[in-house]
Amino acid sequence: MRYEFVKMEGCGNDYIYMDAFNQKIDDPSALSIKVSDEHFGIGSDGLILVAPSDVADGRMIMFNLDGSEGKMCGNGIRCVGKFLHDRLGVDKDIITIETKSGIKTLKMFCDEGSAYAARVDMGKAILKPSLIPVNIDGDVVIDRPLNIDDDEYNVTCVSMGNPHAVVFVDDVEDLDLSSIGPKFEHDPVFPESVNTEFVKVIDPTHLRMRVWERGSGETWACGTGTCATVVAACLNGYCNKGEDVEVQLNGGKLVINYTDDTVFMTGPCHDICSGVIEI
Repeated sequence: MRYEFVKMEGCGNDYIYMDAFNQKIDDPSALSIKVSDEHFGIGSDGLILVAPSDVADGRMIMFNLDGSEGKMCGNGIRCVGKFLHDRLGVDKDIITIETKSGIKTLKMFCDEGSAYAARVDMGKAILKPSLIPVNIDGDVVIDRPLNIDDDEYNVTCVSMGNPHAVVFVDDVEDLDLSSIGPKFEHDPVFPESVNTEFVKVIDPTHLRMRVWERGSGETWACGTGTCATVVAACLNGYCNKGEDVEVQLNGGKLVINYTDDTVFMTGPCHDICSGVIEI
């Protein structure tokens, strides 16, 4: 099989994007594992199909590098918007994309006909434990002490279409995330596993974050995780609702604005390369 692809990145969160309007993609779960491998494939954080939708301008179907299907990808959806705009003729400033977490609306920022950034309406933050999901009693999980593999962490849990556990720390750079991350991901308190963000507060409008994503490990950026981080920072009194908060990730910066009604995420979307892969 020969598949045309585009490799794109948003804050260093790189995926392989394939046009599912004009080519048939067989077994995308297995294909994601193949193309994501950096030695025998292209190398990426996973595979995203850009497919037709009956209710939006396009549909995002995303797979992690281990082949598991994800519900939402914040950095990926900006690149899907760029793919639709630049390559599939959706020549509009406002683009809608269907995801497993609902329909998202994007405002595209363009230069000479090419999109370079997008602002995504990510929807309302979910705080109810049973909907995140996390097996903890109460109406919300904010700064809650949690025992993970015999170590105690204060955790705030948020869903932005994916479950997130946010931990505020004094030193984010020296964390052994390859050891700590899997312990959070596979702890039974998270029935669908979890993405975990470790965050240092710089000031009320600037945060530094590293992330361990379920199914992918540490990545250079996570859009839904960055949104969850700012929500958690506001809930813990570090940041203020309705204000732009800049979050520094390994791969770049995202700007998040958390309101009572929704969470806005603004960030870049760029092509890396395109080509054909034979499977």
